[in-house]
Amino acid sequence: MCGIAGFLDLSQLSQRYDYERVATAMAETMTARGPDDGGVWLDRAHGIGLAHRRLAVIDLTSAGHQPMVSRDKRYVLTYNGEIYNSLELRNELESRNQSFRGTSDTEVLLEACATWGVEQTVKRCIGMFAFSLWDRQEHTLKLVRDRLGIKPLYWAHFGKLFLFGSELLRVHPGFQAEIDHNAVATFMRFSYIIAPQSIYKNVFKLEPACILTFQAGQSPRIVRYWDMREVARRGVAAPRKLNDTEALQGLEEVLGEAVRCRMVADVPLGAFLSGGVDSSAVVALMQKYRTLPLKTFTIGYSEGNFDESVHARKVAEHLGTDHREVIVESRHICELLPQLPDWYDEPFADTSQIPTFLVSQMTRQDVTVALSGDGGDELFAGYNRYFKVEKKWRRVLEVPKTLRPVLSKVLGIFPHLLDEFLGILPRKVSNASKKVRRLAESFSLKNGDALNRYLLSRWNDPVSLVHGADIEPRGVFSDETLADDLPDLVTRMQFIDIVTNLPDDILTKVDRASMAVSLEVRVPILDHRVVEFVWSLPRHMKIRDGERKWILRQILYQYVPRKLIERQKMGFGIPLDGWIRGTLRDWAEDLLSERALKETGLLDSELIRKKWSQHISGTHDFKKQLWSALMLQAWHQRWM
Repeated sequence: MCGIAGFLDLSQLSQRYDYERVATAMAETMTARGPDDGGVWLDRAHGIGLAHRRLAVIDLTSAGHQPMVSRDKRYVLTYNGEIYNSLELRNELESRNQSFRGTSDTEVLLEACATWGVEQTVKRCIGMFAFSLWDRQEHTLKLVRDRLGIKPLYWAHFGKLFLFGSELLRVHPGFQAEIDHNAVATFMRFSYIIAPQSIYKNVFKLEPACILTFQAGQSPRIVRYWDMREVARRGVAAPRKLNDTEALQGLEEVLGEAVRCRMVADVPLGAFLSGGVDSSAVVALMQKYRTLPLKTFTIGYSEGNFDESVHARKVAEHLGTDHREVIVESRHICELLPQLPDWYDEPFADTSQIPTFLVSQMTRQDVTVALSGDGGDELFAGYNRYFKVEKKWRRVLEVPKTLRPVLSKVLGIFPHLLDEFLGILPRKVSNASKKVRRLAESFSLKNGDALNRYLLSRWNDPVSLVHGADIEPRGVFSDETLADDLPDLVTRMQFIDIVTNLPDDILTKVDRASMAVSLEVRVPILDHRVVEFVWSLPRHMKIRDGERKWILRQILYQYVPRKLIERQKMGFGIPLDGWIRGTLRDWAEDLLSERALKETGLLDSELIRKKWSQHISGTHDFKKQLWSALMLQAWHQRWM
């Protein structure tokens, strides 16, 4: 894996700085992404500078050095990712008399773009990638991101300056770090910022499956080369007519191929193993293609209620892997907290960001590449929330529409009274109050999609919480036409998660945590061929008799006994509730003090202080809301 960056600058400022020094500095800020090599390519006459850091995985020689110039000298590429079908593409190019200097997929991607054009090339690529291609003849810069958003790519446009990078490269002298308060509101609702927004004005995340074209003097143009919505629409409108045996055979074939091609590397390789369905299925298929024991890695906690390491250990023993694990305690968290804003360029508050880093750190001691099971919950309908929302909305629909507002108001009185006057009640009463509040809110919502958004929200009115925010961009959450394409509520929730939560939370978390320790993580479940196949299956292949991920489980049970897998889903969080009240309390109190909140000036200090007091008293559980506030404060303290 690698880090890429660059700029196209025709502003007055461009005459006042050293291009090579700036490009080199941009590359050096990403050294963890690519510790093995680095380089820059410059053309001051046309205002262009490209930078690269390399983590060598395929072709470890200097033949893979970047930025790389094409054979015909017309194109310059800086690229982050892996093209798993590069050998097939290379063979086809060689049949057209194209010669190669090395064996890297970088060179294959570059020469393919030179031969077929960018859009036709990426449509043929199987893999994860983010890259830029500079056309020296047309003086045009193209940015490309993979179909599911596995690899990150930021871009910014400040007048005559255009910037891009795997990270927010504030080191460029023309970077303008002006906070977007509406993006802060989005963050406080979801705990991450949804693309194309970023934390800064005029700075954006390129959305998955998009090609951006920029030429000096023109506005950036963005086109989509693969459409997840169209994949979903087609799958729902005309699902495959397969019996169970045919569907299982088809999925094992396509997923097995996705796993197999991701095991190609010139460096040591392993896998994350939580003991859940997704990672266990990936590891089982990896073992199928190996003769030696696979190295697997998991993380556990000293707090038993959160510890899944025993389950992972049993799966590893059954599959015969060379298994490693690390047990995390609150002291580990304290050591890592100061580093979080450096890993996550923007405010980011998924609590599993810390265990993801720790398992990556342990894994990197033994291997350079690891496969993970990320994407399984979104693709195979594995989240508890899907069924909770569906069940709750059915209950709401049983109440006449005219009575729902009245019921919402009546039920809403109860938790309000408890919060205002009976804060000394035990936590069980407080939790009951929260459930009543949610029930009251559900009767005020107009549809199941609104209920889904409500349950996803950390803060339900973030615009009033964030100073300076006036509107909260909703994107796909407010697209009322989505129900026309995807009539089933659970299916819509899956789609929304795949285009929002997956790239901007789950994959962001994995990318930043793994790249902080120079570990490449590959996600076979998100091979676009697997995604297209699974979306072409009817709902009963994913959800059957109340069992989630039905078809993936059937494949897994061929390799791992059912009894080792069947248990309540726990997720990958941390025992944050108690830690905030205990080990992390001083750190949290410092960031959420009235003085600190007013100095930052982003959040309503009175409301935050009230939630903080209620949480540490033990009468309420606001850990998720407070973690978002803490991550925002810590980020601001580090970068602003």
